[in-house]
Amino acid sequence: MIEIIPAIDMIGGECVRLTQGDYDRQTTYYKDPLEVALRYEACGVRRLHLVDLDGAKASHPVNLKVLERITSHTRLQVQYGGGIKSAEALRSVFGSGATRAICGSVAVKCPDDFRAWVAEFGAEHMILGADTRDGRIAINGWMEAATMGVEELIASFEPQGLSQVICTDIAKDGMLSGPSIPLYVALQRRFPQIDITVSGGISAWSDIEELDRQGLRSVVVGKAIYEGRIGFDRLERYFNQNA
Repeated sequence: MIEIIPAIDMIGGECVRLTQGDYDRQTTYYKDPLEVALRYEACGVRRLHLVDLDGAKASHPVNLKVLERITSHTRLQVQYGGGIKSAEALRSVFGSGATRAICGSVAVKCPDDFRAWVAEFGAEHMILGADTRDGRIAINGWMEAATMGVEELIASFEPQGLSQVICTDIAKDGMLSGPSIPLYVALQRRFPQIDITVSGGISAWSDIEELDRQGLRSVVVGKAIYEGRIGFDRLERYFNQNA
């Protein structure tokens, strides 16, 4: 059973979605992310994907109070990403209640720091954010392109016991055009011991079913839920069937 991880992306403490990571193409869906988190919890969701878009831009976590509200008012396991570029920032994220932290830019620019964090905090709490545009890794809120590819980045942390990767195909993100299934299938086969989480492009329930058939283990879903293509009632049936 593939795990569905609903996404909440935040700007100014509100629940938003960007299109292809473009801050100028922003849609606000809910004023209070906690309201959405509670709806997900009521459906049976266990894990929430919380992205601090302000933090990604500012290079430090900005919306920790939202994280604290969600973790103190729900039982959701929260994975938090956006602006985690120092050990101090990482500790503040865990101190605010996150179960897992997503690190992307720092893993590219300061790989030794990320390796040290995997060793200190445990691979079960650290997620590598491997976001790609045209085959290359994108960092700093997707505003800067790195020189390496996705497989190269993941392989560089394999010896440290890396166990979780979220890979977003930026060209698909927010487009509701279907995920890049061949990309994720290839990554999961190349790294069978690592959970490759699909992110970007989910447009309908059939996309999730196909990813499940292809052996993917987890998927982040955002805009498709907000736009009503995947209803809260459908999520509830899924989680009840697989409880």
